[in-house]
Amino acid sequence: MKRKTKRNVIIGCMRGNQFSGQSLVSDPATGALSRSGHTAVAVVLGVILVLGFLGNFLALMVFSRFPGLRTPVNLLLININVSDMLVCVFGTPLSLAASVRGRWLTGSHGCQWYGFSNALFGMVSLVSLSLLSLERYFTVLGRIRTDSSQYWRAWIAIAASWLYSLMWTVPPLLGWSSYGPEGPGTTCSVQWQQRTAGARSYISCLFVFCLLVPLLLMFFCYGKILVAVHAMGRQVSWPRDL
Repeated sequence: MKRKTKRNVIIGCMRGNQFSGQSLVSDPATGALSRSGHTAVAVVLGVILVLGFLGNFLALMVFSRFPGLRTPVNLLLININVSDMLVCVFGTPLSLAASVRGRWLTGSHGCQWYGFSNALFGMVSLVSLSLLSLERYFTVLGRIRTDSSQYWRAWIAIAASWLYSLMWTVPPLLGWSSYGPEGPGTTCSVQWQQRTAGARSYISCLFVFCLLVPLLLMFFCYGKILVAVHAMGRQVSWPRDL
């Protein structure tokens, strides 16, 4: 009797430990999430959706309320606000609803739209940031004149950011790689796990031309700006030391 009671206690403790240490990942091999994992992701996405929408909406309201703020530099910032707002409107609600239900809800066409739109709007933001750094580089180092022509250069830069992003996000819709489910199945993106030659070539080009090149451009421009500002600071302080 004592042995049976002791065995039941041990089994109960083991079950309690398993329950208390339950992971958010129900199947590590496939990346599937448990119900609590989906709930946690839904909460995070909800916070991102609310804060992202309100932040970008308020920024756009300020720019529309005060026309004097619509300078050439700020036009690029407005472009970033617009692309981020579009993610909050067309992308995040789909993944939020999928996380709430624990599965993708809008079928293959909705999955392709989600992957395409998130890639497009995210790439527009990144390219705009790199073009903004390039504009600051030319302005601070005096490579371009400050005049009314800056406005049409800003609009050209905005158009270029969208065209460049479309050039790299449309091909998966036409057969060069593809968009599909990823992770726990509640989001969609480029099919990174595919091992075909076409998929690998697309991912390689995407990494080089849509991530590495913009980042290197930003590092170069802001690095040069820091060097120039540091040099000007030394020139200003040098006469005082005499």
